[in-house]
Amino acid sequence: MTDAPTHAAATETDGAGDAADRKVVEQEQAEIKDFVKGLSADDIKSGNWFTKLAAHAMNAYTEKVDWQYFQDRYAGVPADVIVDQRIKMAARYAALEGGLSAGAYTATVAATIGSLGGASPVTVPAAVATVMVDVAFITQLQLRLAYDISVLYRVPIDVHDPEDLWKLIRVALTIKSGETANKTAAKAVPALVRPLVKRFYSKSALAAGKALPVVGKHLLQRNVIKIGIPLVGVPLAVLLNRYTTLLAGRHARAVFRNEARVIELAEGLSRSSRHPQLMLWVAWLVIRANAKAKIADDEALLMRHLVRLVRERYGVVDEQLARVVDIDPAEVWKRVDAEPGDLGDVLDAAERVATVDGDVTSREKAVLAELRRRCRRG
Repeated sequence: MTDAPTHAAATETDGAGDAADRKVVEQEQAEIKDFVKGLSADDIKSGNWFTKLAAHAMNAYTEKVDWQYFQDRYAGVPADVIVDQRIKMAARYAALEGGLSAGAYTATVAATIGSLGGASPVTVPAAVATVMVDVAFITQLQLRLAYDISVLYRVPIDVHDPEDLWKLIRVALTIKSGETANKTAAKAVPALVRPLVKRFYSKSALAAGKALPVVGKHLLQRNVIKIGIPLVGVPLAVLLNRYTTLLAGRHARAVFRNEARVIELAEGLSRSSRHPQLMLWVAWLVIRANAKAKIADDEALLMRHLVRLVRERYGVVDEQLARVVDIDPAEVWKRVDAEPGDLGDVLDAAERVATVDGDVTSREKAVLAELRRRCRRG
């Protein structure tokens, strides 16, 4: 997703635009071929190819692409509009690459992948290299698309931080914990071809993937479908590449847009607060209103950003709150009662915290009712 693709997005139905898109895809494909040439058979078998690809795909890219990069090209355009264009553009490139690569697949490619191992040859067989170019191209495209979306929604991602990088990978490749290979594959294709995919996966055609780690296996399974189903070839390759990229883009949009919403809420609450330290205690009390319930992801995210913003804006670091395991409502009410003056900002913050993960529960309503009573004293 270089400079050329950024501007190609506006020419979706134009013939010259199609030619430009194809040229960009061919250039990117040539770069990926050079990358694959540098891999050994052991890299592919062990899964090291994915580690190398992540560095190859993201290191230089993230140095160039930041929020200002998009502002220079789309000044004043809302993030939602740009994200939608980036997803459509990436899906076009994925489909084009699928058509270019599928012609090189043969019925023996899957078997060749299965034989990769035992002798640990130094060089990668040509058939495997063909598959790896396709896998690496789509993986790089989807990683960069997810990163673009995080940047556009101003959600910070540091690809040199292992936790952030793994988050980006999970979002880009729509990897969820506990998913089986069959379920993942079936969800990744339209309903029209799902019965065909399920029959294919019921056989042993994917035994080759067992030698790869989780991510490598996940990616190989996506692509072996295109290789192993006879008489489908190019149309399915184009369909799967386009559909999985749309799926990845929409998933990244949902994740990062929601995170941007929570960050925006945290920024608003911290900025308008006249009682930042008390706000943190009350916010945590609302979140833990039902101590036996699991903390929702949005609640944890909101609390993390609230603590960060209060520290940055007001210099408040509450070590006592940080040490709390089971929050005591009596301790919070004592703090509320000790605070003079209008506490409307604290009440407003509590009401907005309660809604961050959806509907307000009965226990949260009880906490809010008690807080409302104490804030209206006198």
